[in-house]
Amino acid sequence: MTTSITPARLDDLDFLVAANLAMAWETEGRRLPSDRLAAGVLAALTDPAKGRYLIARIDGRQSGCLLVTYEWSDWRNGMFWWIQSVYVVPEARRAGVFRSLYHATEAQAQQEGACGLRLYVEHDNQAAQQTYAKLGMQPCRYRMYERSFVE
Repeated sequence: MTTSITPARLDDLDFLVAANLAMAWETEGRRLPSDRLAAGVLAALTDPAKGRYLIARIDGRQSGCLLVTYEWSDWRNGMFWWIQSVYVVPEARRAGVFRSLYHATEAQAQQEGACGLRLYVEHDNQAAQQTYAKLGMQPCRYRMYERSFVE
């Protein structure tokens, strides 16, 4: 079993949409409008300023993904890379897929001069929190607030 991490391509669009639909349902019990989601994924695939997707493949088969977006920090005079839209297909879980995606992201971020990595996780998702801690991430001091204009 060989895991490879590559930048997502346009022909990964259907997988990325399906992964995001599944992740939203599994984590929040939300059904996302697939047409809006597909447009959003396509926007990231075609405009690097919006973000970049990475795809994990096990023996060539799509097995996981994550999206990196960016936040400027004036305090650090650098860019934080936000890890978002993480999904690993059920049959590939506990096989190191997320760890491979994370390490590839971490290496790229360091190579490109990012000031750090951030992500958000649901309060009750203890398994994910333990995974992030094992990778060297720490909880930060801030709570996240949101006011959404689109559902």
